[in-house]
Amino acid sequence: MTDYRDLLPVAVEAVRRAAEAMRHGSAGKLTAKGDRDLASELDYGIESDVRAFLAAETPEIGFLGEEEGSTGSAVMRWVLDPIDGTANFVRGLPMCAVSLALVHQAEAVVGVIALPFLGSLYSAVKGGGAHANGREIRASSTSRLNDAIVAIGDYAVGLDAEARNRLRLALTAQLAAEVQRVRMTGSAALDLAWLAEGRLDAALTLSNHAWDMAAGVVLAREAGAAVIDQNGAAHDLDSTVTLAVAPSLVEAVLGVYRKSVSAMEKRQEAGPPTFAGLLA
Repeated sequence: MTDYRDLLPVAVEAVRRAAEAMRHGSAGKLTAKGDRDLASELDYGIESDVRAFLAAETPEIGFLGEEEGSTGSAVMRWVLDPIDGTANFVRGLPMCAVSLALVHQAEAVVGVIALPFLGSLYSAVKGGGAHANGREIRASSTSRLNDAIVAIGDYAVGLDAEARNRLRLALTAQLAAEVQRVRMTGSAALDLAWLAEGRLDAALTLSNHAWDMAAGVVLAREAGAAVIDQNGAAHDLDSTVTLAVAPSLVEAVLGVYRKSVSAMEKRQEAGPPTFAGLLA
C-alpha cells in the first residue's frame, strides 16, 4: 500500500522549483489557445521542467500537465497546472498559483499549491490534514450566508461561452443578493487554498479540470470543508461542477445554486428581453 506522505516532499520540491521560476522569470512569448485563452512561454517551460523532475524522482508515476497532456501511467499520476491564472501573471497581478496533485485511481490524495507572489505554500495529504507554510489550517466556521465571502470561478470563453455563462451570471446575481461579498480572483487553485485556510467561505467553480481542481480539493477536504457537485454528492474527477464550502454553509450554498438554475431557466423560457421590459 502506498504511503502518500512519502511523496509529499517530492511534490513540495517540484512546486518550489516552479514557484521560483515564476518569481524570477518572465512570461515570454504568448500562445493563443482559443478565444481569449492563452499560455505563456513560461507555462510550457515550467511544465517541461516539473515533468522531467518528477519523471526522475518517481518514474513509476505518470504525469498530466495542462499544456502538453499526459504521459506514463494513468493509475497513479501527477497533475500539474504550471501557472494557474496565466492572464493575471502576464499582467503582473499576484493572484496566480502553481498547482500540483497526486491522483491515484481517480482520487486526489496529495495536493501542493504555491502562491509565489503572496509568499504562501499550501500542502495536504489524504488523512494528514492541511497546512500553510507548515501551519495547520482549517476551513471557516461561518454559518450564515450573509456573513460569507464567496469566490466564483472565471466566466467562460471560447465555444458556446454565451450559453455557458448564463448560469454563471445567474449565480453571480443570486450570490450578490445573499452573501456578504462576491470575489473573482482568476485562479481556482488560489480560491481553494484560501477556502481551506478560512479566508473564503466558499469557492464555486462551474467546471472541473483536474489540473485546476485536484490539488485544491485535497486541501479543502483535509481542512474540513465539503467539496461537492451541483447535486450535493461528493465531488470527483467526473463532476461537472466544483462547490467547495465551509461545512456549516453546505445547504445554504446548494440553495443558492438551485435558485440560480431556476432563474436561468425562467429567463430562457421568457425569451430575449424587450426594450420595454428593460425599462420596466
